[in-house]
Amino acid sequence: MKKKSITYADLSKKQLHHLKEHYIQKKVNSMSHKELTEFVLEIISHQINNTIGKEEEMEAWQEMSDFYGDQFEIIILEIQQKYINNESIQNIEEDTQERRLELLEKNNLDKAKQDMWDD
Repeated sequence: MKKKSITYADLSKKQLHHLKEHYIQKKVNSMSHKELTEFVLEIISHQINNTIGKEEEMEAWQEMSDFYGDQFEIIILEIQQKYINNESIQNIEEDTQERRLELLEKNNLDKAKQDMWDD
């Protein structure tokens, strides 16, 4: 008769908790510095960049504020200054492109109307 394999359901909550803690310690201790750095980068990036909804966005904002401390407002102002010009240029380019597309569309419609009567 084959021996039944053990599953998490065979453990009490306390035993399962201790198993998980043991795994976490062993896993972290077995990782190289590079692996740890990549792992932490992935976790923090996901935590900050993949916010969903106002509450998570506020949590990410608070975490960044706590990290930067007194420099937070200065960093925000620098970023705003750096990207305000780029956004203005991008908005102008998008407006110009949209206008050109509208004109092309109108021109094609006008041409189609004229061609219809040329028969």
